[in-house]
Amino acid sequence: MPLHLIKLCVGPRSIEDLVDRQERHRGEALRTGADPAPFHTTRMIPKRHGEIVGSGSIYWVIKGTLSCRQGITAIEPFTGTDGIARCRLVFDPKLVPVSPRSYRPFQGWRYLTAKDAPSDLDAASAGDLAEMPETLRRELVSLGLL
Repeated sequence: MPLHLIKLCVGPRSIEDLVDRQERHRGEALRTGADPAPFHTTRMIPKRHGEIVGSGSIYWVIKGTLSCRQGITAIEPFTGTDGIARCRLVFDPKLVPVSPRSYRPFQGWRYLTAKDAPSDLDAASAGDLAEMPETLRRELVSLGLL
């Protein structure tokens, strides 16, 4: 059974903003010859990384709402130029909207089991909710209506 991570998405104000940010980084990477895969660098390596890579996802909390996920394709430990150990979480480029859920701020990441993970938000499974603008979904979550 896959294990997932939940992480606050600092900066982007919507899923679209996150997509735009990752596309800009991809363009920069392609121009400089670096790996264009989206990633996030963190100080700590998840202790349960073996349960995550290849089958788990990172669930992004955007403006207090668990909004979308990306598959985690690799977890790569490395040492920075400053000598400090770090970890690169490498993601599948596809962002998948999920059923929104209110989430309080926290530091670092949290683990999320598959049984507790929100379902993907697509027209087949969520109907009108999938068609609703993200800002409206976020507002309904904040009011406790979703």
